[in-house]
Amino acid sequence: MQSTLKRLTTAMAVAAIPTFAAAQELIVLDWSGYEDPGFIGAYVAKHGGTPNYSFFGEEEEAFQKLRSGFQVDVAHPCSQSVSKWHLAGLIEPLDISRIDRWDDVNAVKESFAIDGEYYMLPTDWGTTSLVYRTDLVDASKMDSLQVFLDPEFAGRISLPNNVDDVYALAFLATGVTDWTQATQAQFEAASAWLRKAHPNVVTYWADGAELAQLMTTGEVTVAWAWNETPTTLAGEGVPVTINREATEGSSSWFCGYVNVVDGPNSEDLMYDFLNAWMEPESASYIVNEWGYGHGNQTAVAALGDDLLDSVGLGPVSVPILAQAPLDNRMREQMIVEFDLPPAKSLTMM
Repeated sequence: MQSTLKRLTTAMAVAAIPTFAAAQELIVLDWSGYEDPGFIGAYVAKHGGTPNYSFFGEEEEAFQKLRSGFQVDVAHPCSQSVSKWHLAGLIEPLDISRIDRWDDVNAVKESFAIDGEYYMLPTDWGTTSLVYRTDLVDASKMDSLQVFLDPEFAGRISLPNNVDDVYALAFLATGVTDWTQATQAQFEAASAWLRKAHPNVVTYWADGAELAQLMTTGEVTVAWAWNETPTTLAGEGVPVTINREATEGSSSWFCGYVNVVDGPNSEDLMYDFLNAWMEPESASYIVNEWGYGHGNQTAVAALGDDLLDSVGLGPVSVPILAQAPLDNRMREQMIVEFDLPPAKSLTMM
């Protein structure tokens, strides 16, 4: 299991080789960490290095960057942003005839079809669930999402600095398992729940590496986290586990790459990049080393149920709130309520 430190070292090593960046024209707007060359081995082999990367910390930040005229070729939003970016005229359709393994792509791709054309290639997915330090908390108290309201854990809780993950938690905690059907009253109830949880939160984590450090030191003992965190920390011997079977449920998310309008560089490079992501080797790498799922469903299935279960991607018996594309009006309300960026203090307080 690759450690967080090793991942960060790899990322810094890639960033420290200017000949790679200078040799390649493709520009990718991405989450920090996804510059890992293990995801795109075929691209690196063909072009002698990785693309140029620019990073964002939250999708609203990426949206505002693109809307202001920031030029990139490819960007990496998650499912609920695709419609908004399309309506804003920021992305254009993919030519699926140029994606070699299109038939192997997870069926969630149909969620990103607009007027018969596809606007996102799903590449990575995961779960967001209750995660805790087994040596520092009583496991018998970790069976419900209401633990985030428990004053016993005040100052030892961390929630995501991410509007979608945090509202997935709030909706589940208030009894909603399909947020695409949520009413205004249910949205207000979820927001009220977040207000109650907020005083217990020591920090809103920005990425998996930050949360891993907080949980390793014991500063945070209970978190709402991506399955990357327990997968990585377990490999480092830190006593952290995931409970995807909390009474109210857990959440799942899907992200992928989009073709940005008027990208400055070659679409040939873009399709080389996308095809590299769809290689079975990429699927094996992201599952084994990061604990995330992959958009090549055929390749993921070939890895076997035991591996998927071990990294928190297997089936569960409780509800799963899928972070499916939302009505834009609802999501804009979520953004305003959560005040991103930055999300260190909620406007709802």
